[in-house]
Amino acid sequence: MIGTATASVYPVPTRPHLAGDDLATFFDVSLDMLCIRALDGTVLKVSRSWETVLGWRPEEVEGGRLLPLVHPEDQPGTRESIVEVETRAENAPIVRHINRYRHRNGEYRRVEWQAQRHGDRVYAVARDVTDRFAAEQALIEAKAAAEAASRAKSDFLANMSHEIRTPLNGVIGIVDALRRTELTPEQREMVDLIQTSGVTLERLVSDILDVSKVESGRLDIETRQFDLGEALAGVIDLAHNRAAEKGLTFEARPGPGARGVFLGDSTRIGQIVCNLLSNAVKFTTRGGITVDWDVHGEGEGEGELTLVVNDTGVGFDAATGAGLFQRFSQADASITRRYGGSGLGLSICRSLAEMMGGGVEARSCPGEGSTFTLTLPLPRVVALADLDGSGAAGTGELSWTSAESTPEARSGPKAEERMEPRRRLRVLLAEDHPTNQRVVQLILGSTGAEVTTVENGALAVEAAASGTFDVILMDMQMPVMDGLTATRAIRAAEAAANRTPVIMLSANAMAQHRYEALAAGADLHVAKPVTAESLLAGIAQAVEG
Repeated sequence: MIGTATASVYPVPTRPHLAGDDLATFFDVSLDMLCIRALDGTVLKVSRSWETVLGWRPEEVEGGRLLPLVHPEDQPGTRESIVEVETRAENAPIVRHINRYRHRNGEYRRVEWQAQRHGDRVYAVARDVTDRFAAEQALIEAKAAAEAASRAKSDFLANMSHEIRTPLNGVIGIVDALRRTELTPEQREMVDLIQTSGVTLERLVSDILDVSKVESGRLDIETRQFDLGEALAGVIDLAHNRAAEKGLTFEARPGPGARGVFLGDSTRIGQIVCNLLSNAVKFTTRGGITVDWDVHGEGEGEGELTLVVNDTGVGFDAATGAGLFQRFSQADASITRRYGGSGLGLSICRSLAEMMGGGVEARSCPGEGSTFTLTLPLPRVVALADLDGSGAAGTGELSWTSAESTPEARSGPKAEERMEPRRRLRVLLAEDHPTNQRVVQLILGSTGAEVTTVENGALAVEAAASGTFDVILMDMQMPVMDGLTATRAIRAAEAAANRTPVIMLSANAMAQHRYEALAAGADLHVAKPVTAESLLAGIAQAVEG
């Protein structure tokens, strides 16, 4: 009948009755160690698993106390845990505690406890975690060992970089000085080959060092203000020269937003663009290369750089493109044999771009050239409208439209011209390596500079005390007293009005070494191997500054 309550068609299950024997059986078959104790610490009952885990029969434990079984070093912490359990507020989370218990055979096992008080009893369950703890410790130790090995590798590579750069400085520096003398065409060709090989070797050393720093997480990205046009000008010049040498056309086309002052790491951006352009020139035998770049976003704090490098080179297929940015990866063995290279450049490009919040992508077709696109967040320091209103348009207006227009025709005064003083420049050189001494002497000799050479930092401090030098060139690593210590000593001794510019010349080319040099009081840091251009430009900047 509708509206009349009826009995459910499903029978209500009755709760099964648990006998005391069932509860006792569960207590005894538990794989975990169960324990009931009184508030005074007396053990009232433990499970049979105590014998399985620690070798103690229940009757040997019941009626006694557990603390004597705890490792002496763990007893203070265990007492604190006992107090926490007995005074824990209602509904407070259960705190786990691990300590070591003595096995019947004398060894200690690690046991993880969870306990809860109810009335005047404490109910606890424990589990043997010795093997788990050992595995975790092994992982921790393995990680520490791996990190130590990574640091050791990085330190080794940094040291090797220094050791390689030192003799390389002699090769590149002396060859550069030799190029500035009168040579026959055949001699000039040989000198150019030596110089090209030296520059390639220096690039390889730098790439290997960068890979090591990326792997160990020790590569730092700097953030500072820079002019984008100035930052790319040297890289564009270099690529243009290399393209001209191969008879290739070259076009560099900045967009309307690619001007002004931005916030970022100009050195690393230049490194990425240099690698992309070098690859384009290397893998192109006919046709040419174009590079287009622009910054989208005109307001202060806005900006995203997009730079696209196109070439008409050998290209690659999709399968090759998938592994192109992996370290030591090149298109195939024939590419390695034909074009050379370590396969590190593109990997470093992508790593650097990602560290700066951007990326590098590639698309290509075999025989039809390649396109590489770099995108990076690049916030403006000054809004584009304000920049245009001030009349400081920046140096982004660059345009190379053929291989015949040489960078030399567009460049300003050379470093040698800026170095022409009205009197002979007096230079103090602190350098312990005879070859490196001769490199600097040969370079500066062509400018008419007067060079005084000392072999360590202590002698440099003594010589600088005379106050008769226009600039001091200081090696970083020297016997008796290193360059950093010597620079600090010179700065401490001189009067502010008679401050002599100090340029640190060092094969230590990492960012931290530049910071250390500037912190010690140096005005500039010029990395070895030095060339006439880099050395003279550094001296001109320091003296004029």
